Amino acid sequence: MTTSLKGKDLLTLADLTPAEVRLVLDTATAQKAAWLAGDRPTPLAGLAVALVFEKPSVRTRVSFEVACSRLGATPVVLSGSDSVFSRGETVADTARVLERYCEAIALRTFEHAKVVEVAEVAAVPVINSLTDDHHPCQGLADLLTIEEHVGALAGVDFAYVGDGNNMANTYLHAGALTGMNVRIATPVGYEPKSEVVAQARAIAGDIGGTITLTHDAHEAVSGANVVATDTWASMGQEAERRTRLRALEPFRVDATLMAAAADGALFMHCLPAHRGEEVTDDVIDSRYSVVFDEAENRLHAQQALLSLLLA
Repeated sequence: MTTSLKGKDLLTLADLTPAEVRLVLDTATAQKAAWLAGDRPTPLAGLAVALVFEKPSVRTRVSFEVACSRLGATPVVLSGSDSVFSRGETVADTARVLERYCEAIALRTFEHAKVVEVAEVAAVPVINSLTDDHHPCQGLADLLTIEEHVGALAGVDFAYVGDGNNMANTYLHAGALTGMNVRIATPVGYEPKSEVVAQARAIAGDIGGTITLTHDAHEAVSGANVVATDTWASMGQEAERRTRLRALEPFRVDATLMAAAADGALFMHCLPAHRGEEVTDDVIDSRYSVVFDEAENRLHAQQALLSLLLA
């Protein structure tokens, strides 16, 4: 049984085995309960974690900073004009400097290739805290949230409706690794990455879940235990906004679409939400919406991840 992730990188959820995903979720559950009970050890006292933000952030920054602090580690935040990759130095040279100061590097950036390059060079664990292609930390938080509300992951029917973006890619990996039945509904031309789909199907074949792609939102949501969506125009896609709104309008999650889901189905969104676009107020503010539980669980999932990567 896996008991540590010491020294690993987390660039996509597929970097973890099903047993390692289970370990992160169990650790997060235990730490969350311990904190509420007043048991608050600081196992990473004296260590430092570089938190690099080339994209603006609220949830990622705050949750990582708080997670570091709760564990006793020092969060070193580098963002905006102070971002370490904005000074003309090569990515490799900067990564080699950071590893001399910090025991881990978390990077939120645009191109996934950058976090891959950092991981190839740095001798310390590298965490992808978001790229244009993957968002594994959010994926772990969402798995934790589903398990808390549903009671299990294997066999859950999970529907994602909208743009085939980094969250769609992440949900494919998350579902495959935990035995969920994942259905992704996107407009034509907005599908998730084909290589991620192939990888997820291969993993699901071993674990027991299924992967389905469709261009029909109702088909994806029908009978689902969980319905998720995400913003239609992410950072860096502002020029495409009008085109995207037209293409994605039939994939808005409203009360009519949610009515096709199973009784008691959950609604999820990683936030920030553009109310009235990808989701309506009557859904995101409803009793079955767990979006703020998701947001909180970023803290607990990342705290567990840091604990395990730094052992």
